Amino acid sequence: QVHVVESGGDLVQPGGSLRLSCSVSGSGISVVVWGWHRQILGKRRELVASLTTTGSTNYADSLKGRFTISRDHAKNTAYLQMNNLKPEDTAVYYCYATLTSGQGYWGQGTQVTVSS
Repeated sequence: QVHVVESGGDLVQPGGSLRLSCSVSGSGISVVVWGWHRQILGKRRELVASLTTTGSTNYADSLKGRFTISRDHAKNTAYLQMNNLKPEDTAVYYCYATLTSGQGYWGQGTQVTVSS
């Protein structure tokens, strides 16, 4: 059984920062690709950032420079550091973990609200 759990979502003022966490648990698992996605109300889910075990990253063009993905391999945890947040970043943020088996798992999402 694989569990993906996001945390760290909150209400933050414009210009503020948040760090989201994504922890993956399960016996003998290894994550090869970490992905953060978000779904803005009324829109399709979109890729925010991804990170492979080789350290290769990919970011949505509109978010480069403000968001940073990282991981702690020993903890099976990935992070999304979000700086200079804007109201349009308000969304549910989801983690997607791809394992060595090729199977991928979604978390339940964490709400980020950027508002004054």
